[in-house]
This record gives sequence, C-alpha cells and structure tokens, in this order.
Amino acid sequence: MTKKSLIVLLGPTAIGKTSLSIALAKELNCPIISADSRQFFKEMSIGTAKPSKEEMQGVQHYFIDSHSILQEYNVGKFEVDAIELLEDLFQKRNVVLMVGGSGLYIDAVCKGFDKLPEADPEIREKINSIYMSNGIEGLQEILKDLDLVYYTKVDLKNKHRVSRALEVCLSTGKPYSSLREGKSKERNFNIIKVGLNTSRELLYSRVNQRVDEMIKLGLLEEVKSLQIHKSLNALQTVGYKELFGYLNGETDLNFAVELIKKNTRNFAKRQLTWFRKDDEVKWFEPTELEDIKEYLVKLNLYSKS
Repeated sequence: MTKKSLIVLLGPTAIGKTSLSIALAKELNCPIISADSRQFFKEMSIGTAKPSKEEMQGVQHYFIDSHSILQEYNVGKFEVDAIELLEDLFQKRNVVLMVGGSGLYIDAVCKGFDKLPEADPEIREKINSIYMSNGIEGLQEILKDLDLVYYTKVDLKNKHRVSRALEVCLSTGKPYSSLREGKSKERNFNIIKVGLNTSRELLYSRVNQRVDEMIKLGLLEEVKSLQIHKSLNALQTVGYKELFGYLNGETDLNFAVELIKKNTRNFAKRQLTWFRKDDEVKWFEPTELEDIKEYLVKLNLYSKS
C-alpha cells in the first residue's frame, strides 16, 4: 500500500499562499486544509484575509468558517480534528494539501502537540482580569515566578502563549515547561513542506497593500460588529485590536491603520523566524508555481498532465 502524503504550503502573511494553494490543489486534484488559526472563525473574514467562495474556485476547503469566536478552540483540539479529518480523506486520496501561516498549528499536525489540561473558566477569568488591570507586564511577572524556564523561552509579548502557560501552571500547580514533552509523534503519512518567501521589501509592500485593501473592503465595520466581544481570545489579534483602540478613542483612524501595517509586518517577520528553524522546508518565491510543480513531480507525488 502506497504511503499517503500531506503537502504543507507555509509562509508569512500576505505572501500569496491562497492563490497559489488553489492553483496547486486544482493541479493535484485534492482538498485544502487551512492551518490559519484565525480563519476558523466565521465572524472574522476581512481581517483574516479569508478566501471567498469565488476565490476558492470550487476547491474543497476545511477549517474555514468552521467555528464561532464564542467557541473555545485551540491548537490541541485542532490537532485531534485535523488528524481525524486526514484519516478520512486518505481513505480516498493519496495527497492532501495543508496551507497556513500558523507555525504552532502546522507543527501540531506534523509533529503532535502535548496533551495539556484544559483551563478552569475561573482561572481564565482571573488571568484576563490581571491583564485588564496590569497589562501584559502583570502576566509576565506571574509567569516568571511560576515557571522561570518557560519565561526565558516564550515570546513575552504574545498574550495568548503567556496566558496559556499561566492557565496550566495555576490549574496543575506545576510549571508549564515540565508538562511539555517536546517529543514528535510518528505520523503514518509522508510530510512534504513547501515554503513561500520573497525579499523583505516586497513582502512588506504586500502587507501594506493588503491592509489598505482590507480597510476598503470594510474592516472597520467588521470590527465594530465584534466590539461587544473584544475581550475574547480570538479577537486579541492584529487588525482587530488596533481598531478596537480607535473605537475606544485611544487613537485616530490613520494612526490605527498604520499600526496595523506595522504590527502585521512584525508578525510576518516572526512567522519567518519560526519557519526558518525547520530544515524540512523547501523554499520558493510565490511566483514559482511551475518550479513547485516540478519539485512535487520529482518526489513522485503526481504526474503532470
């Protein structure tokens, strides 16, 4: 029996993954699994650059509009759901394409994610209250006391990761770092990773253009419709938090838009830092679709028609 293959198309935001992935999926005659941690949520469309039905061009997509921001959804649940879906898809297909820029979610499918306890709602509320009163610095100080090992490794500006570590520390009474196994799981399918990247100048230009386009498409109106839910984890993200600040009277609109561009550029930089640590990634320019096809043909993943 031929071993099945998962092709992972990864790269920073605004690099052009969506259009290239759809062209590639049509060539491979396979569905797409989204590994974008924000496109799960049906209420967030413009700010997540979610592909429209027209842009999908009839290609079956999974994990887009699959959840509500009111549902608790995390990387551990995504791993379980995605592996279950792959087992089903591989019954009928030899190749499946997974696309995204969320490194943690991609790693969860490719290597497995440690089984950590769910947080008690009261503990989560306590952490949110500390954040509202003392900001990210308040959470950082508590994490430093409870788990110095993880404190020295984590991106301390990432509220979600700092909060998640605190949830585990306070729920279990043990350091988060001591519960992370850090071991890869064996998957029963091949994994081929294809990365997209380009010059920093071009990438940053694409980021700026995308933000301008989002504003034209009505991002501000989308954010206004979600303002009542602004404390939810799903909305603590670039493109939304800056406009919440504007709606709260903290900045003017032009400043908020420029801040979205700046924070998105920084986000893209962090994504690339994460992906470049992975030696399994074969890198291409986003314009090199034909070269990517040739690469996959050489790996005997399909025959060009």
